[in-house]
Amino acid sequence: MGGERDEGEKMLIIKNLQASIYDEKQNVKPILRGVNLEIKPGEVHAIMGPNGSGKSTLANILAGREDYQIEDGSVSLNGEDLLVLAPEERAARGLFLAFQYPTEIPGVNNMYFLRTALNSLRKQKNLPPLDAADFLALIKNKLKEVGLNETFLHRAVNEGFSGGEKKRNEVLQMLILEPNFIILDETDSGLDIDALQMVGRSVTSLRNSERSILVVTHYQRLLDYIQPDVVHVMAKGKILKSGDKNLAHELEAKGYSWIENESESC
Repeated sequence: MGGERDEGEKMLIIKNLQASIYDEKQNVKPILRGVNLEIKPGEVHAIMGPNGSGKSTLANILAGREDYQIEDGSVSLNGEDLLVLAPEERAARGLFLAFQYPTEIPGVNNMYFLRTALNSLRKQKNLPPLDAADFLALIKNKLKEVGLNETFLHRAVNEGFSGGEKKRNEVLQMLILEPNFIILDETDSGLDIDALQMVGRSVTSLRNSERSILVVTHYQRLLDYIQPDVVHVMAKGKILKSGDKNLAHELEAKGYSWIENESESC
């Protein structure tokens, strides 16, 4: 038993995060212009905003993508400086990113990839590795949850998968690895209603008092299934407004311009 968490304890703390990227002409292009965000253990937060607002950039920076230059600010996960850790170290700390555009890995079959990833995490926790039989028993029920059959285990990771199958495969990884901090980067993009419901059920099944989830999305529809605790609006590289799930419905009805105008008048 781990004792009760302090009421004020935060899992993720982002302070004044500023980041840029080099464009095709090698000019510096600022993207994040002072992001501040705090997420407590057990909370589900959603970030919405127009194209180019910095939502996916934030998700990628948290996961450790190296294309971006950190200009200022800090990010801590469970009290540890996240920005100094390599991507694999972040994964070992329990951070998981479901990509907007999942990568194909030719020549590496799905079952080997997933079992290797899981056993790597188990090693970090001083747990014995799972052999192929034990892993297959574990994954069979998870496959049903995401609507995939066993043939997907023997195919190369995401190779030849449809867009929806790639997203389902990302959610399958999430269910197998059971990370402590989950980032969903526009996982709902291109999904039909059945797949949206699957993502919602999967996220809900992982919710507990120790695990935090950050959902990046354009659309309110996914949030109906996930029911976030807090909704943030991001534009021009900053979080301009935060509220409860009703804010997402307001954005669906009114768009984003009123929030941008409101922030400029302050």
